[in-house]
Amino acid sequence: MFDTIRNHKKYLMGFLMILIIPSFVLFGIEGYTRFNESGAPVAKVDGQDITKAEWDQAHQQESQRLREAMPSLDARLLDSDGARYATLERLVRQRLLAAAAGKLNLYTSDARLARDLQQNEAIAALRKPDGSLDVEAYRQLVGRQGMTPEMFEARVRADLSQRQVSQGILASAFAPNALAGVSLDAFFERREVRVARFAATDFAAQAKPTDADIEALYNTNQALFQAPEQAEIEYLVLDAAALQSNQSLNEADVRTYYEQNVSRLSGVEERRARHILLTVPAGASAEDKAAVRKRAEDLLAQVRAKPDSFAELAKANSQDPGSAVKGGDLDFFSRGAMVKPFEDAVFSLSKGAISDVVESDFGFHIIQLTDLKAPPVRSFESVRPEIEAELKKQQAQKQYAEAADTFSNLVYEQPDSLQPAADRLKLQVRKATVQRQPQAGVTGVLASERLLGALFDSESIDKKRNTEAIDTGSGQLVSARVVTHSAAHTRPLAEVREQVRTRLVVERSAELARAEGDKQLQAWKAGGNAQGLGNALVVSRENAQGLDQQVLTGALSADPKSLPTWVGVNLADQGYAVVKVEKVLPHEPRPAQALSQEVQQYNQWWAGAENEAYIEALKSRFKVKILVPEPAAVAAPAR
Repeated sequence: MFDTIRNHKKYLMGFLMILIIPSFVLFGIEGYTRFNESGAPVAKVDGQDITKAEWDQAHQQESQRLREAMPSLDARLLDSDGARYATLERLVRQRLLAAAAGKLNLYTSDARLARDLQQNEAIAALRKPDGSLDVEAYRQLVGRQGMTPEMFEARVRADLSQRQVSQGILASAFAPNALAGVSLDAFFERREVRVARFAATDFAAQAKPTDADIEALYNTNQALFQAPEQAEIEYLVLDAAALQSNQSLNEADVRTYYEQNVSRLSGVEERRARHILLTVPAGASAEDKAAVRKRAEDLLAQVRAKPDSFAELAKANSQDPGSAVKGGDLDFFSRGAMVKPFEDAVFSLSKGAISDVVESDFGFHIIQLTDLKAPPVRSFESVRPEIEAELKKQQAQKQYAEAADTFSNLVYEQPDSLQPAADRLKLQVRKATVQRQPQAGVTGVLASERLLGALFDSESIDKKRNTEAIDTGSGQLVSARVVTHSAAHTRPLAEVREQVRTRLVVERSAELARAEGDKQLQAWKAGGNAQGLGNALVVSRENAQGLDQQVLTGALSADPKSLPTWVGVNLADQGYAVVKVEKVLPHEPRPAQALSQEVQQYNQWWAGAENEAYIEALKSRFKVKILVPEPAAVAAPAR
């Protein structure tokens, strides 16, 4: 049989090509790989799936953003089921708004996108002394978010388009003052109350669990007494910030940098200009555009013939409503505040000079530079610390970029040890104990989901090899390897007996407090002596007078139709509270300014509510479905 195949292999290959090529033409290579995606749908929007892989990626990006913004944030909060579900809801909402923007023909023009990018502080900080954008720094900035400049700009454009979906609702929502007054009076209503507390700790001496009780709770709630899966690891970090602190500088380089950048280091030059703008309607023909330019050139001739008439001509002819009434005056501004053609013209003029006709996305401008403010030159010694920090940063970034490839190659090529990479790059191999999920209080590379995911991969656990070089953000590369691994297991009763006993005491103390509190509540309702109640307090949402939130909520939600009224409040492990509501008092009088602010705030709440109702209507229209269950609240342990 094999001889037959070998002797006729040309015919066989031709037959296979006939079968395979049409399928690639019809379906493409993507069709063969699509089935391998980790793409189980978790939601649908307008007939389009959101896959689990997309959900995971969105949550990873959101977690990374929050960790960088708040390094002290408890990592467990980000990895909870509730946090992950919230990410999915945001992703669904984003896709919904994108679908609505498309169907409603809402788009963002190039001019609007450019204006938004110019107003981005992070991008504005990347401008060179001559005002041009440092393109390489811009690429690095968006690259840290896993994007190219084109991807970043497409995301900003999509975000601006999506905002338009809700903009009309949020901008037009309005609540009458009478309605706002009624709602605010109810919201800020005050109540005079007296409170009796039954603290669980006061009943702890009465809670005496037996050995049988302890064993029963342990046996029925073993998940509460688990030792988590963990690993003893070694890890190696290449850190750009650490490299920066080790840089040394040449005095001549520092002085050269000062001489080349003294104007930028001294501060931002500001210029004041006025202009006459003639706008070009969207979609105007070439002939119409030429006619507008001709009008601009005629006005330019008038201005140059009589420069003192600029303000009058601007008032009479400029189509910029913001500046025309002021004779075209734009006040002082610095680089980055205006569109580039306009900015380039302004910063090329001498004081009093008038530009040629300048074309921008807004139309045709005639510009006169009326004033400029150049900051005083700062001395070399006053800016030396800034220069040294900047030069060290540049050197460290260059060294980091060179070392990153070496780091990545060495941890991959010698997978059984991190020491070769450490020796080559003069780094220290560190040790730690980690769990599959980031732990409370852990920051830095050990809070990285990507690193922990790689460490607890079955191959890393079984083969004890180095992970790949993982970028954890903020100029850090890390590789790690598992030294020893311990699977999750239930800790023996002897080890956790005191923990079980403490839990039982807390639960039973709370039960006794609730029972006593409810008994006293029924007695007071029946007309018993209210001797155990505290002093009268006037409470409101603005002034809780030190009451727990649950107690305050109970006091404010009690039905005031027949006073006094009584409320029992379950404080879970803290015990129980009894609240007597004696009086209902109106909203305190407000100064006119404060009342105006409250009404404005109410209008914002109203607009938000109307927008949420609109979003719910869009969900129905675009057939939004979340296919994974919403995580339930953590159930109380069985007893």
